Amino acid sequence: MQKLLLAIDRISTWVGQVFSWLILLLTLMIAWEVFSRYALDSPHPWAFDVMSMMYGSLFMMAGAYTLSKNGHVRGDVLYGFFPPRLQAGLDLALYFLFFIPGVVALAWAGYTYAAESWAIKEISNVTADGPPIYPFKSIIPLAGGLLLLQGLVEIVRCVMCLKTGEWPSRGEDVEEVDVAKLKESVHVKDEDIAKLDQYVVHPKESHK
Repeated sequence: MQKLLLAIDRISTWVGQVFSWLILLLTLMIAWEVFSRYALDSPHPWAFDVMSMMYGSLFMMAGAYTLSKNGHVRGDVLYGFFPPRLQAGLDLALYFLFFIPGVVALAWAGYTYAAESWAIKEISNVTADGPPIYPFKSIIPLAGGLLLLQGLVEIVRCVMCLKTGEWPSRGEDVEEVDVAKLKESVHVKDEDIAKLDQYVVHPKESHK
């Protein structure tokens, strides 16, 4: 079971990392459009629509990735002090009360929304000659389905935690700097850092 959970984690992570490259493309595109508009006096009417679609795709497809890393925002002022079983019980209740109905509605409505868009080959009406947006709308049910799959994984994790009293492990990914791990990787000890302090010139000593 744990192997299956981690396999789905890897799928969510891979999709999130692939779509994360859109932020680089979006940055380059914005820079080029600003240069083209103000330096070359040659704006592109479709640029705003394409930028919105790129950012929307990035935002939606990062949902399952963020959930797989337990990175969604929560009011954990008290949650962090709860024992694992209580955390799992709360999470499980919230998944069934809000997450599952909301994400199923997103995927179903998104499918209908995208199907209608494909049927009429919808284009953007923000500008006179807008780009096609039906491929972009296909992202909605795709993101909803992937988020639902990852949500089922999290539900299984909650059940496992209720049984064992400990949260199952998650796949590793890029995280904030862990000072302890950094010291270990570069073979630096606290006493070595303390020795370097004698070479630091403190403000009060510099005036003596």
